[in-house]
Amino acid sequence: MGERFDIHTTPLEGLMVIHRKPITDERGFLSRFYCAGAFRRIGLEKPIIQINHTLTWKRGTVRGLHFQCPPYAEWKIVSCLRGEVFDVAVDIRKDSPTFLHWHSEILTAGNQKSFSIPEGFAHGFQTLTDDCELLYFHTAAFEPDAEGSLNVNDPRIGISWPVVMTDMSDRDRSHPFIDFDYQGVSL
Repeated sequence: MGERFDIHTTPLEGLMVIHRKPITDERGFLSRFYCAGAFRRIGLEKPIIQINHTLTWKRGTVRGLHFQCPPYAEWKIVSCLRGEVFDVAVDIRKDSPTFLHWHSEILTAGNQKSFSIPEGFAHGFQTLTDDCELLYFHTAAFEPDAEGSLNVNDPRIGISWPVVMTDMSDRDRSHPFIDFDYQGVSL
């Protein structure tokens, strides 16, 4: 079947965009979301432990910025199954030259892109359409006591959200802003 992905780097080391190359015919297409061998070549050595599926109903909704602290840090691969999202990863690796820099990608069902977010990044997204569904592959199971978060409106990060925020959970709204002593995570 051959390689079914093109992998593209981003300005943040380790953060990658996966372009799936579907096989199409008159019936539709087949798209490979995951291949252990191909992903091992980009550094994903750990097995996928958990797969999550989300639905967000309202355009402009923001979720995030979430991460898990070591030893429960996770690599995640995020794909959009329906709708369109502005997907964001923030580098929180304390020794990284791009510490607190962010990168975004537009994910849609049609563009066949997945966001490969390694350990040491916080993740969030904003819906650009109603009824957005995302599929997440995780290398670690969710551990509530290891969860960390950053506020999506933190001026030290400075994310340029593309549309007016229409909804956010109380939990996400209450995430802390970074103080000047913030050290990030050590992996």
